[in-house]
Amino acid sequence: MPTALIIGASRGIGHEMVRQYRDDGWRVIATARKQEDCGALAQLGAEAHQLDVTSADSIAALGWRLDDDKIDTAWLVAGLYGPSGSGFPTGPEFDAVMHTNVLAAMRLIPVVAPLVANTRGKLAVLSSRMGSIGARTSTEGTLYRASKAALNSVLKDAAITYGAQGVTCVSFHPGWVQTDMGGSAASLTVEQSVRDLRTTLATLDASSNGAFLNHDGTPIPW
Repeated sequence: MPTALIIGASRGIGHEMVRQYRDDGWRVIATARKQEDCGALAQLGAEAHQLDVTSADSIAALGWRLDDDKIDTAWLVAGLYGPSGSGFPTGPEFDAVMHTNVLAAMRLIPVVAPLVANTRGKLAVLSSRMGSIGARTSTEGTLYRASKAALNSVLKDAAITYGAQGVTCVSFHPGWVQTDMGGSAASLTVEQSVRDLRTTLATLDASSNGAFLNHDGTPIPW
Protein backbone atom coordinates (compact mmCIF):
# COMPACT_ATOMS: atom_id res chain seq x y z
CA MET A 1 0.00 0.00 0.00
CA PRO A 2 1.56 3.35 -1.04
CA THR A 3 1.78 6.15 1.53
CA ALA A 4 0.97 9.83 1.06
CA LEU A 5 1.91 12.57 3.52
CA ILE A 6 -0.24 15.71 3.42
CA ILE A 7 1.07 18.70 5.39
CA GLY A 8 -1.81 21.12 6.00
CA ALA A 9 -4.96 19.02 5.60
CA SER A 10 -7.52 20.68 7.84
CA ARG A 11 -9.55 22.10 4.95
CA GLY A 12 -9.61 22.93 1.26
CA ILE A 13 -7.08 21.30 -1.04
CA GLY A 14 -5.22 19.40 1.69
CA HIS A 15 -8.41 17.92 3.12
CA GLU A 16 -9.59 16.86 -0.33
CA MET A 17 -6.22 15.22 -0.99
CA VAL A 18 -6.71 13.10 2.10
CA ARG A 19 -10.17 12.06 0.93
CA GLN A 20 -9.09 11.19 -2.61
CA TYR A 21 -5.97 9.27 -1.64
CA ARG A 22 -7.92 7.31 0.97
CA ASP A 23 -10.66 6.53 -1.57
CA ASP A 24 -7.95 5.14 -3.84
CA GLY A 25 -6.69 2.84 -1.10
CA TRP A 26 -3.59 4.75 -0.01
CA ARG A 27 -2.29 4.94 3.50
CA VAL A 28 -2.45 8.64 4.36
CA ILE A 29 -0.56 10.56 7.02
CA ALA A 30 -2.02 14.05 7.45
CA THR A 31 -1.37 17.07 9.64
CA ALA A 32 -3.51 19.88 11.01
CA ARG A 33 -2.85 22.65 13.49
CA LYS A 34 -5.92 22.04 15.65
CA GLN A 35 -6.71 18.83 17.50
CA GLU A 36 -10.34 18.87 16.41
CA ASP A 37 -9.24 18.94 12.77
CA CYS A 38 -7.00 15.96 13.44
CA GLY A 39 -10.06 14.15 14.72
CA ALA A 40 -11.91 14.87 11.49
CA LEU A 41 -8.95 13.58 9.45
CA ALA A 42 -8.86 10.41 11.52
CA GLN A 43 -12.52 9.86 10.64
CA LEU A 44 -11.47 9.85 6.97
CA GLY A 45 -9.05 7.05 7.79
CA ALA A 46 -5.88 9.13 7.94
CA GLU A 47 -3.12 8.87 10.52
CA ALA A 48 -3.47 12.39 11.86
CA HIS A 49 -0.76 14.43 13.60
CA GLN A 50 -1.11 17.85 15.16
CA LEU A 51 1.41 20.23 13.60
CA ASP A 52 2.02 23.97 13.76
CA VAL A 53 4.15 24.61 10.67
CA THR A 54 5.42 27.88 12.16
CA SER A 55 6.93 26.09 15.18
CA ALA A 56 10.37 24.51 14.91
CA ASP A 57 9.62 22.36 17.95
CA SER A 58 6.38 21.10 16.41
CA ILE A 59 8.16 20.22 13.15
CA ALA A 60 10.91 18.41 15.07
CA ALA A 61 8.27 16.45 16.98
CA LEU A 62 6.64 15.39 13.69
CA GLY A 63 10.00 14.18 12.44
CA TRP A 64 10.46 12.14 15.60
CA ARG A 65 6.99 10.59 15.20
CA LEU A 66 7.56 9.69 11.55
CA ASP A 67 11.08 8.45 12.34
CA ASP A 68 12.29 6.41 9.34
CA ASP A 69 8.89 5.97 7.65
CA LYS A 70 8.63 5.37 3.92
CA ILE A 71 6.67 8.06 2.04
CA ASP A 72 5.81 7.61 -1.63
CA THR A 73 4.26 11.05 -2.13
CA ALA A 74 4.51 14.13 0.08
CA TRP A 75 2.54 17.36 -0.37
CA LEU A 76 3.32 20.60 1.47
CA VAL A 77 -0.03 22.36 1.25
CA ALA A 78 -0.18 24.68 4.27
CA GLY A 79 -0.18 28.33 3.24
CA LEU A 80 -1.35 31.83 4.13
CA TYR A 81 -2.39 34.65 1.77
CA GLY A 82 -2.06 37.66 4.07
CA PRO A 83 -2.88 41.24 2.99
CA SER A 84 -4.42 41.55 -0.47
CA GLY A 85 -2.97 44.93 -1.44
CA SER A 86 0.38 45.99 -2.87
CA GLY A 87 1.31 48.43 -0.10
CA PHE A 88 3.77 48.02 2.75
CA PRO A 89 2.91 45.07 4.99
CA THR A 90 3.16 45.38 8.74
CA GLY A 91 5.85 43.44 10.56
CA PRO A 92 3.38 40.90 11.96
CA GLU A 93 1.80 40.41 8.51
CA PHE A 94 5.22 39.82 6.94
CA ASP A 95 6.24 37.39 9.67
CA ALA A 96 3.00 35.41 9.48
CA VAL A 97 3.08 34.96 5.69
CA MET A 98 6.80 34.31 5.36
CA HIS A 99 6.95 31.95 8.32
CA THR A 100 4.00 29.92 7.02
CA ASN A 101 4.85 29.88 3.31
CA VAL A 102 8.66 29.90 3.30
CA LEU A 103 10.32 29.18 6.65
CA ALA A 104 8.02 26.21 7.24
CA ALA A 105 9.10 24.64 3.94
CA MET A 106 12.77 25.29 4.73
CA ARG A 107 12.32 23.39 7.98
CA LEU A 108 9.93 20.67 6.79
CA ILE A 109 11.66 19.59 3.59
CA PRO A 110 14.84 18.36 5.34
CA VAL A 111 12.59 16.30 7.64
CA VAL A 112 10.27 14.95 4.95
CA ALA A 113 12.52 14.50 1.92
CA PRO A 114 14.68 11.71 3.42
CA LEU A 115 11.47 9.74 4.06
CA VAL A 116 10.53 10.22 0.40
CA ALA A 117 14.04 9.21 -0.63
CA ASN A 118 13.37 5.87 1.06
CA THR A 119 10.99 5.09 -1.81
CA ARG A 120 12.59 7.29 -4.49
CA GLY A 121 9.22 9.04 -4.46
CA LYS A 122 7.87 12.52 -5.10
CA LEU A 123 7.70 15.70 -3.06
CA ALA A 124 5.48 18.59 -4.13
CA VAL A 125 4.91 22.05 -2.70
CA LEU A 126 1.74 24.03 -3.34
CA SER A 127 2.97 27.29 -4.78
CA SER A 128 1.02 29.71 -6.99
CA ARG A 129 1.24 31.26 -10.43
CA MET A 130 1.32 34.52 -8.46
CA GLY A 131 4.85 33.56 -7.44
CA SER A 132 6.03 33.57 -11.05
CA ILE A 133 8.26 36.52 -11.92
CA GLY A 134 8.34 35.78 -15.64
CA ALA A 135 4.54 35.65 -15.98
CA ARG A 136 3.74 38.56 -13.65
CA THR A 137 1.31 41.24 -14.86
CA SER A 138 -0.14 42.44 -11.54
CA THR A 139 1.05 43.59 -8.12
CA GLU A 140 -2.03 42.49 -6.18
CA GLY A 141 -1.06 40.46 -3.12
CA THR A 142 2.57 41.61 -3.19
CA LEU A 143 3.53 39.84 0.04
CA TYR A 144 1.92 36.56 -1.04
CA ARG A 145 3.68 36.80 -4.42
CA ALA A 146 7.03 37.34 -2.71
CA SER A 147 6.46 34.39 -0.40
CA LYS A 148 5.58 32.02 -3.24
CA ALA A 149 8.58 33.16 -5.30
CA ALA A 150 10.72 32.40 -2.25
CA LEU A 151 9.01 29.04 -1.82
CA ASN A 152 9.86 28.22 -5.44
CA SER A 153 13.50 28.98 -4.66
CA VAL A 154 13.38 26.63 -1.68
CA LEU A 155 11.89 23.93 -3.91
CA LYS A 156 14.64 24.41 -6.50
CA ASP A 157 17.29 23.92 -3.82
CA ALA A 158 15.47 20.79 -2.63
CA ALA A 159 15.46 19.47 -6.20
CA ILE A 160 19.25 19.77 -6.30
CA THR A 161 19.83 18.28 -2.86
CA TYR A 162 17.29 15.48 -2.84
CA GLY A 163 17.06 14.85 -6.56
CA ALA A 164 20.48 13.26 -6.17
CA GLN A 165 18.82 10.86 -3.70
CA GLY A 166 16.06 9.89 -6.12
CA VAL A 167 13.35 12.33 -4.99
CA THR A 168 11.40 14.16 -7.69
CA CYS A 169 10.69 17.65 -6.30
CA VAL A 170 8.02 19.78 -7.99
CA SER A 171 6.29 23.12 -7.39
CA PHE A 172 2.62 23.35 -8.38
CA HIS A 173 0.05 26.03 -9.08
CA PRO A 174 -3.29 24.43 -8.09
CA GLY A 175 -5.35 26.70 -10.35
CA TRP A 176 -7.93 29.23 -9.24
CA VAL A 177 -9.80 27.04 -6.78
CA GLN A 178 -13.07 27.43 -4.88
CA THR A 179 -11.54 27.52 -1.42
CA ASP A 180 -11.63 30.08 1.39
CA MET A 181 -8.64 31.72 -0.32
CA GLY A 182 -9.87 31.45 -3.93
CA GLY A 183 -13.49 32.37 -3.29
CA SER A 184 -16.72 30.99 -4.70
CA ALA A 185 -16.22 32.58 -8.14
CA ALA A 186 -13.07 30.54 -8.83
CA SER A 187 -13.02 28.43 -11.97
CA LEU A 188 -12.07 25.08 -10.40
CA THR A 189 -13.71 23.04 -7.69
CA VAL A 190 -11.47 21.62 -5.01
CA GLU A 191 -12.21 18.14 -6.32
CA GLN A 192 -11.12 19.05 -9.87
CA SER A 193 -7.91 20.75 -8.73
CA VAL A 194 -6.85 17.87 -6.50
CA ARG A 195 -7.67 15.30 -9.15
CA ASP A 196 -5.49 17.17 -11.65
CA LEU A 197 -2.66 17.66 -9.16
CA ARG A 198 -2.61 14.00 -8.22
CA THR A 199 -2.83 12.81 -11.81
CA THR A 200 -0.09 15.14 -12.98
CA LEU A 201 2.30 14.26 -10.15
CA ALA A 202 1.71 10.54 -10.70
CA THR A 203 2.80 10.83 -14.35
CA LEU A 204 6.06 12.69 -13.62
CA ASP A 205 9.46 11.06 -13.48
CA ALA A 206 12.94 12.24 -12.54
CA SER A 207 13.17 14.35 -15.68
CA SER A 208 10.64 16.73 -14.08
CA ASN A 209 12.73 17.27 -10.97
CA GLY A 210 12.73 20.98 -10.09
CA ALA A 211 9.80 21.88 -12.35
CA PHE A 212 7.18 24.61 -11.75
CA LEU A 213 3.89 23.35 -13.18
CA ASN A 214 0.24 24.20 -13.48
CA HIS A 215 -2.18 21.69 -12.01
CA ASP A 216 -2.64 20.16 -15.48
CA GLY A 217 1.11 19.79 -16.03
CA THR A 218 1.66 22.90 -18.17
CA PRO A 219 5.04 24.51 -17.34
CA ILE A 220 4.98 27.93 -15.66
CA PRO A 221 7.91 30.37 -16.06
CA TRP A 222 9.89 31.07 -12.91
